[in-house]
Amino acid sequence: MKKSLYLLIFICTFLSAQNQRFIYEYSFVADSANKADVQKEMLVLDVNPEGSEFYSYEKFKSDSIVAGELLKQSNSDSEIINVKEIYKGKIFYTVSKTYPKSEPFLFTAVGSDRYKVSDNRRMNWKILPEKQKAGEFETQKAEMDMYGRKWTAWFATDIPIQDGPYKFHGLPGLIVKVEDKSGSHSFELKGISRFAENNKAEVEAQLNSEKEIPINYAQYKKLILEEFNDPTKSLRKLISEAGANFKIFDSNGAEIKPADMIRQRELKSKENRKKNNNPLELDLLK
Repeated sequence: MKKSLYLLIFICTFLSAQNQRFIYEYSFVADSANKADVQKEMLVLDVNPEGSEFYSYEKFKSDSIVAGELLKQSNSDSEIINVKEIYKGKIFYTVSKTYPKSEPFLFTAVGSDRYKVSDNRRMNWKILPEKQKAGEFETQKAEMDMYGRKWTAWFATDIPIQDGPYKFHGLPGLIVKVEDKSGSHSFELKGISRFAENNKAEVEAQLNSEKEIPINYAQYKKLILEEFNDPTKSLRKLISEAGANFKIFDSNGAEIKPADMIRQRELKSKENRKKNNNPLELDLLK
């Protein structure tokens, strides 16, 4: 009886709420050759009547600190601005959806440029009769092939919102859990809370002076493949455009030759590809 009352109160509160935050644990295997190394990060889905935004809250908090320090130093008399990186996670993207259409937009960087990527691929869910309890919620099963993977989702009609983590949406209730068949990528709801409007947009504007370039999914995939096959392309372009005035210094203040910088980038990218060969959107690399 107490659980049913709690659920009823929650649903009534949700329906009247302007801003609702759903906290997900994202578990993922970055290296398909090392499945024992499961990494985890807490992400949030912030929902309001107009739409939703999905991002790493730890990165947002880190960005807020960096933006504050950047503003502080820029207002000082010093001509040198030095801001240390704080965020140590791996989720740098943001996904936004505008209701009621819910077409996802991915905000991310490729090379030295930032992009707003539209993705109008349809999510063709197959809703199945199987149900199971997930915390206080009764959930129902759905399946779909997407992003080069087979996904199983559990959604709760008790939470009247057709949204979910990452780009996932389109089921008659919030997606409480979604996992690919290999078990190497999964999102699971861990908490629900209210939130006040934050200054995420202002923080991002302070850290990124240039606007995102709007592109579609096909253009984004082309960029990803180009970056994958030629990871120093953007660096070489930057050096070429800067000309003889371009100088790079290491953490000790010693100058690094452009050719050495390019070689270091190539080696680092090659190592990163070995350790991060299992992206969520597997079909991006095909």
